[in-house]
Amino acid sequence: MQKNLLLTGASRGIGHATVKRFAEEGWRVLTCSRQPFDTSCPWPGGEENHIQLDLSEPISTIEAVEVIKDRLDGRLDALVNNAGISPKGVDGARLNAIDTDLTDWGKVFHVNFFAPIVLARGLRHELEKAQGAIVNVTSIAGSRIHPFAGAAYATSKAALAALTREMAHDFGPLGVRVNAIAPGEIETSILSPGTDRIVEKLPMRRIGQTSEVADVIYFLCSDQSSYVTGTEIEINGGQHIQ
Repeated sequence: MQKNLLLTGASRGIGHATVKRFAEEGWRVLTCSRQPFDTSCPWPGGEENHIQLDLSEPISTIEAVEVIKDRLDGRLDALVNNAGISPKGVDGARLNAIDTDLTDWGKVFHVNFFAPIVLARGLRHELEKAQGAIVNVTSIAGSRIHPFAGAAYATSKAALAALTREMAHDFGPLGVRVNAIAPGEIETSILSPGTDRIVEKLPMRRIGQTSEVADVIYFLCSDQSSYVTGTEIEINGGQHIQ
């Protein structure tokens, strides 16, 4: 039986690499993103399995659960909550706790924190039927001050890490595992200027690749991690030990 993955934030970076990783393993991948499906994407069935959704809109996110259920066969083997937003100030400046507009705080938390639990709760029966797995994508910024990630982003990711533990406790009796990954500096199109100065001080002295993150996500959704739940795996070349 073909396995089903639901992935948010699929249009670029880590999300794009994750789609490719699971597609290579024969999974059917349902994708959610603010962007319409890009017809240049190489995986089969991509357009028919894409759901255009702005996760910053709570009502739209709740309503999307029924749309997703209609696309499934009653089973969801994995939910990967990868979508995340981090607003910037003028010229890409970091928005701190004093300067961030309250509206931006709300949007960030709706995407980065509330959407994962809305989707997980709404699809819990499908996840339970498949004895599936949930992976929440947090960040190195959730545990320390980061020079580029703003206060709203950082606190939303810290909250998501705590939510992962709570979800692991509550979804465990259903046979559903819940884990998180915390990426550090990963090679994507949205890297901030100055990232190279962080990378040169990392123990591994290099930037991470999106495929390396996708490999860990796949591990956490596979039977290889069947007794792993409630954990957060750091993917940052040793940045968290500095």
